[in-house]
Amino acid sequence: MYELSLMCPEDRVETVSEALDALDALSVSVEDADAQTDAEQALFGEPGMPPPKDGWQRSRVVALFAQEAAAREALALLVAQDFFAGCHALGVAAVPDQDWVRLTQSQFAPVDITPDFWIVPTWHEPPAQATRTIRLDPGLAFGTGTHPTTRMCLRWIARQGVATPGLGRVLDYGCGSGILAIGAAKFGATDIDAVDIDPAAVESTAYNAQANGVQLRAGLPDQASGTYQTVLANILATPLKVLAPLLCAHVAPGGSLVLAGILERQAQELQDAYAPWLALSVADSEDGWILMVASR
Repeated sequence: MYELSLMCPEDRVETVSEALDALDALSVSVEDADAQTDAEQALFGEPGMPPPKDGWQRSRVVALFAQEAAAREALALLVAQDFFAGCHALGVAAVPDQDWVRLTQSQFAPVDITPDFWIVPTWHEPPAQATRTIRLDPGLAFGTGTHPTTRMCLRWIARQGVATPGLGRVLDYGCGSGILAIGAAKFGATDIDAVDIDPAAVESTAYNAQANGVQLRAGLPDQASGTYQTVLANILATPLKVLAPLLCAHVAPGGSLVLAGILERQAQELQDAYAPWLALSVADSEDGWILMVASR
């Protein structure tokens, strides 16, 4: 494996990255060349959405190639292009062989939701204090328990699951990996619909539910029917606004609506969008994200 490293200004990052992809790079990554210095720039975006910028003022673009000759040929072709003006090569270097599976696994440790409720990858043993666990490995579908929005939803589920009247019938709308629906099952819910527009998410949810020994129905959004005591939606602010009438219609009298994927600055616009049906309030916050809930 060989690594081709380039330095590019922000306005050339996208073009250079697309060119490297067309030249059969195995992967292309972009880093802040000034990371860990006083000139470092933070770029924040919402999960699943395009980044606010394609790169930094000084971006390090790194492409991986299987062969050294392919990396050097790609560099020669790039240098000859007009769009490469302002960029320069940092070099081609061999990448040491590593156990990539073990390296990837090492980046995912058990995640505590509460002191006794944990998300645990299958290659880890559950912590001694964990009385409830969700066994979940990183996959194609969003939701591994590491993002603040997921943790806040699971904390709410844990609190509500041990309270009265509990979670009741549950709808997980935009289920991703199924982590919230599985969490609800771990806290006593027995009538659960988990739906998503992405067939890969539906498949992932069904697989993860089986792996965790819980029962739920995974399907496309038209599977959701009737009303639910608990409606969960961890998506993003814009689709949550569009879905306001649909999600509110699924909340049973006395039931709860739980929304996540919302930045702190978006609280008022969500409250305004849901005001004709339900009164949202902020129930939790973490790292600039908030959890909003409403009761019918």
